[in-house]
Amino acid sequence: MMLIGGVEMEKDFESKMRLPNQTASGVSGGGVERSRTFTFRAPQEQFTIQDFELGKIYGVGSYSKVVRAKKKDTGKVYALKIMDKKFITKEKKTSYVKLERIVLDQLDHPGIVRLLFTFQDNYSLYMALESCEGGELFGQITRKGSLSEADARFYAAEVIDALEYIHGVGLVHRDIKPENLLLTSDGHIKIADFGSVKPMKDSQIKLLPTSSTDEKACTFVGAAAYVPPEVLNSSPATFGNDLWALGCTLYQMLSGTSPFKDASEWLIFQRIIARDLKFPDYFSDEATDLIDKLLDTEPGKRLGTGPDGYAALKMHPFFKGIDWENLREQLAPKLAMNPNATEGDDDQDVPWSLAHTGDGSQNIPGADVSSGGTTSSESSSLSRIASIDSFDSRWQEFLEPGEAVVMISMVKKIQKLTNKKVQLILTDKPKLIYVDPSKLILKGNIIWSDNPNDLSIQVTSSSLFKIVTPKKVITFDDAKQRAWQWKKAIEGLQNR
Repeated sequence: MMLIGGVEMEKDFESKMRLPNQTASGVSGGGVERSRTFTFRAPQEQFTIQDFELGKIYGVGSYSKVVRAKKKDTGKVYALKIMDKKFITKEKKTSYVKLERIVLDQLDHPGIVRLLFTFQDNYSLYMALESCEGGELFGQITRKGSLSEADARFYAAEVIDALEYIHGVGLVHRDIKPENLLLTSDGHIKIADFGSVKPMKDSQIKLLPTSSTDEKACTFVGAAAYVPPEVLNSSPATFGNDLWALGCTLYQMLSGTSPFKDASEWLIFQRIIARDLKFPDYFSDEATDLIDKLLDTEPGKRLGTGPDGYAALKMHPFFKGIDWENLREQLAPKLAMNPNATEGDDDQDVPWSLAHTGDGSQNIPGADVSSGGTTSSESSSLSRIASIDSFDSRWQEFLEPGEAVVMISMVKKIQKLTNKKVQLILTDKPKLIYVDPSKLILKGNIIWSDNPNDLSIQVTSSSLFKIVTPKKVITFDDAKQRAWQWKKAIEGLQNR
């Protein structure tokens, strides 16, 4: 996918990620070898990382990071996504990386973030994406508290305009949310983060012969607060997935909070399945009706699906007055800038965050990770759902009636000789246990105490943390880099 330049890669990696602008071979069912050639718009440049002046780190994921990068000779600014080759191969992320590159390179719509060029060196793959200086839509909602109906109407219309194109070429985005809706400097929406994209069988996107559109057809992706009920039941991806997320996003624009917000992912999932949904009194009848029809529990009945498709969605009374033909030429809502920013400060509006690295992780912008300090930016990020662990009734057997999961994650329990995967579960009892996920056996019960002298958590990196009790110290490694969130969840219960 993003194998670029003339630098030779490790043979194992190169065998899995054939250069897209080379001729790629495949074997048909009859055993006859056929060749197809793919030519991509984004050039594979001979650049090196030394050609760029690297600035603020916008986000760090398990195998990638996104940084502000200014080309030294031109002064042009990019959002540079840097991916670790060795980790991608080891963790079998190749198909995701390859698919994102192939998809981004072929999409051509003003409402979709553009891939400009790629390059590589011995250690990393680089994707230069356009920098959206207006930041995330999430940031606008946070700064304004909520959006006016007029502003929400405009943003929703631009998202629909881009989604119609994405669905029209046979793709399901699967991670629509305010964090992945970026704003240009003049305030127009661009959809970002295609790391979870799913091509449908009739997709117009050209894939490499070795690419599989059926791989992990029921993969559980996205942010918890925007996941549709059918995904929780492991149903295959449909266009309706994105329309549900659009409904959640519109609700959040108008109210300032997601429609299924709750204290934990587990409780959020329960509310989604039950469609436990309440509309504020100040929502207009048109807005309420539109969101209600987008959040239909039957994906095939959501407005925008069915025989009338997007025509019916665009004709909804909520969008009265929208000029769909000239949407991108209209004046966008005025952007609310970061009140803590100064002129010329790179931090004015972070155009990319960890959610855009395609691995489902989250960063905590502005947080002092070395000391665990908290900023207002961090607090708002903590209100987001970073990632999803399996919604699985298996864990219910380890809970008492009425007990709810506050945080749950598959982690490695670090020992001297071996590292074992366990499901670490924190409940509102409070209770802190870890379970063997394959044998479904309780492996440990960490004695709870509200006294930090008897129970404390020490964070050593974004993924590593230690739970300390008078009798023992247990080290865990959370691949989703939520060590600080584990600390805040445990200390939050201690200080409840």
